[in-house]
Amino acid sequence: MKLEPLRRKDIRRCVEIERELFAGDDPWSSRAFHSELDAGGYYLAARTEEVELAGYAGLAVVGRHFGEFEASVHTIAVDPACQGQGIGTALLGALLARADELDAPVFLEVRTDNQAALALYDRHGFARVGLRKRYYQPSGADAFTMRRPARSSQEVSS
Repeated sequence: MKLEPLRRKDIRRCVEIERELFAGDDPWSSRAFHSELDAGGYYLAARTEEVELAGYAGLAVVGRHFGEFEASVHTIAVDPACQGQGIGTALLGALLARADELDAPVFLEVRTDNQAALALYDRHGFARVGLRKRYYQPSGADAFTMRRPARSSQEVSS
């Protein structure tokens, strides 16, 4: 498996994966992916020898000065046929490495019933800091807001 920047030609497959994974909610559209790439987010594609696009992930960063950045995981998705192979872990690891380069805390939202994702985020140092009722639409599913401290905060508390 290799990770590389997400390309515009990947968007069609991203939308297909979104529809499969998030059918009960509001999967991202082609327009949403184009908008994220246009905004300069840090988006990665996971590729394997067998599958051109096995998964993708995106991180947005805001702030102006080192130490004042904040990052947000906007998406992580793995093709259902490729799940269980460590692709989600690799994608998240790459996003967190980027956030660590900027010494940024990282936030994300995750469905409260997504046990696999919750376990992944727990293993990577995220803590639940809030609950967003009916966050996902149209299903009305709740989401936890999770936070991973900036690298410098982790070093101080270790």
